[in-house]
Amino acid sequence: MKTIGATAAASLAALMMTTGLVSAQSLAELEAAAKAEGMLTTIALPHSWCGYGDVIAGFKAKYPEIEVNELNPDAGSADEVEAVKANKDNKGPQAPDVVDVGLAFGPSMKDEGLLQPYKVSTWDEIPDSIKDAEGYWYGDYYGVMSFIVNKDLVANTPADWADLLKPEYAGQVALAGDPRASNQAILGVLAAGLSTGAASGEAAGKAGLDYFAELNKAGNFVPVIAKAGTIAQGATPIAIAWDYNALAWADELAGNPPVEIVVPSTGVLAGVYVQGISAYAPHPNAAKLWMEYLYSDEGQNLWLKGYCHPARFNAMVAAGKVPQELIDALPPAASYEAAYFPTLDEVNANKAAVTGGWDAVVGANVQ
Repeated sequence: MKTIGATAAASLAALMMTTGLVSAQSLAELEAAAKAEGMLTTIALPHSWCGYGDVIAGFKAKYPEIEVNELNPDAGSADEVEAVKANKDNKGPQAPDVVDVGLAFGPSMKDEGLLQPYKVSTWDEIPDSIKDAEGYWYGDYYGVMSFIVNKDLVANTPADWADLLKPEYAGQVALAGDPRASNQAILGVLAAGLSTGAASGEAAGKAGLDYFAELNKAGNFVPVIAKAGTIAQGATPIAIAWDYNALAWADELAGNPPVEIVVPSTGVLAGVYVQGISAYAPHPNAAKLWMEYLYSDEGQNLWLKGYCHPARFNAMVAAGKVPQELIDALPPAASYEAAYFPTLDEVNANKAAVTGGWDAVVGANVQ
């Protein structure tokens, strides 16, 4: 039987951790290294978003030796990118270890040298279409764009994008983010554009801008970033948001006020988010261990509990690893069957059109 020396063995263990071919021994080594670092710094993870409150609590319970330092929970994807850039020479608590960003931001962060590669042990169950072959970024979950409506203030629930232009919705419609920086809002514009019949990508992005310009001109658009609190207060009676955020907000509001959640009948858009580890992560081993947790059965089911379809959803359902009650809590399957999954090129083209044209075409300063 052939043997290898200590140096070679150490190199092999390091390689296994880098590529994500994590054996029991290398996972133990990774856990030890992460515990020695003692901290994980996250950014832009609201606890109501995709069940992140439970996800973070689960990680803390499993690894109490690692402090989770949470930066700016309400930040958008562009803010995450800027935080990595601004802190590349900073190993302090303001430097993010990990990011959770919209699909278009993964490749651009890789191209800018802002991410480091890591393939989790469940890598093969992440669909090839939503991961970087070299492991710099990888899809984590997806949802579909929806409307959440405060029924105390809105008598007739809008069923589609065209309905939002009606005079009865004056001063009521908002996006759940700034479309110049928030992936959720950028893709909300794409969905509106798709509803007009425009082709996905730059064309739908421009059509979406025209749609929001019309919505703004009609006095229906509210330039306030929507969330559960603004819905309850009546500042944003109708919010355009991912279904998992809308469902989580409904839970948070607990009927006060009563809300209705609708997946529009046209322009049904699915949006994928991706994970990545900062190239400048102060705690790289804790970051890798966080990824292992997120893509474990436990982590994936916690995302699903937060109404998000996790990346390994199909593989886990096939293997009987998803509790039926989590599936039953989601909107009807038909809501997802009509969903359009834009390609990465289409997402990038839309992002460029929306972020570059919002001020000139729409002119509403969302904040």
